[in-house]
Amino acid sequence: MLPKVALLIPAAGSGERFGAPIPKALVQLKGRTLIEHALLNLGPVATQIIVAAPAGYEDKFREILGDAVTVVTGGSTRTKSVKIALESIAPDIEFVLVHDAARPLASSELGQRIIEALAAGDVAVIPALAVNDTIKEVDAANYVVSTPNRERLRAVQTPQGFARETLVKAHMQNIEATDDGALVEAMRGKVKLIEGENRALKITNPEDLATALKYLIPARASDIRTGVGVDAHAFSEDKNRQLWLAGLLWENEIGVDGHSDGDVAAHAICDALFAAANIGDLGSNFGTSKPEYAGASGEKLLGEAFNLVSKAGFEIQNVAVQIVGNRPKIGPRRIDAIAKISKALGGSQVSVSATTTDGLGLTGEGKGIGAIATALIVRSGS
Repeated sequence: MLPKVALLIPAAGSGERFGAPIPKALVQLKGRTLIEHALLNLGPVATQIIVAAPAGYEDKFREILGDAVTVVTGGSTRTKSVKIALESIAPDIEFVLVHDAARPLASSELGQRIIEALAAGDVAVIPALAVNDTIKEVDAANYVVSTPNRERLRAVQTPQGFARETLVKAHMQNIEATDDGALVEAMRGKVKLIEGENRALKITNPEDLATALKYLIPARASDIRTGVGVDAHAFSEDKNRQLWLAGLLWENEIGVDGHSDGDVAAHAICDALFAAANIGDLGSNFGTSKPEYAGASGEKLLGEAFNLVSKAGFEIQNVAVQIVGNRPKIGPRRIDAIAKISKALGGSQVSVSATTTDGLGLTGEGKGIGAIATALIVRSGS
């Protein structure tokens, strides 16, 4: 049996040092907010996700993250936000990962290694990197007091993992700390360090976004292609027709007519990928002349498109799709849609958004639904 793991993200900070007019967790990095990056990278290792949002931004976080994430109102400090989030964890949770949204690129592999160390018996596990610079301790007047031996120093990161009981007890001390490992240390608990990763860097200043982008875009990419795809379908007169959109089944919604399942988001993405790679379009690859795709799911077509683009010698760097229509409401399932599309495309970066046309046209009049997608691909090995 896999252990039950809760992922807690204290994201209630204002990010004053970053200088943005919105909470830092909502700052975008390559078409996606930092909190979304954090969840998409670490969400797969958790059975429950709780985010502590800044007061007044709770609904915005719920809109972005969907119903699968529990959003609570955070406290005035990081420690208080974690303590508040702890009150919402499920009774069967065994281990807790506490992670900063400001480290959006920490990988699921790192999270899994932390969980494995906890399962092996450790009660507090923290990723860390060796310190390469010489560190000086100074006094209030900025004079050097000492020079610690850097061989014994480590720069700690998140996510930090804990046995549930250990973390709860640590927060019962009612003391403040910059990380949860320090709370365990304060009650003389054993804290195990494991090797961290460079990509788990912390976004503190705007310049850090450029550093983070290096992990999302190949530095040597020279043959970069972009493509645009558009698709639209009318709602079916068959009241039993299911609605499939962004790879998801939308219960209690009437579907659209089409050769396949009518998933306009998936179709638009496929068209964008084909255009970028210059390998035809949706009709030439999956059209009515190919009966094997009759009734095919959007998820299947995305997988086929991924294979065709890969065979053409390209790697997908980013896909963005905007769904156009009055219904269904995309916000509550946006994270699920991103995860489904990304999985079908081999783990590619995906953005999903939605809009209406203010009563104009097919979608505005409620007669159908459409989607517009863009794709960024790069020649493999370039």
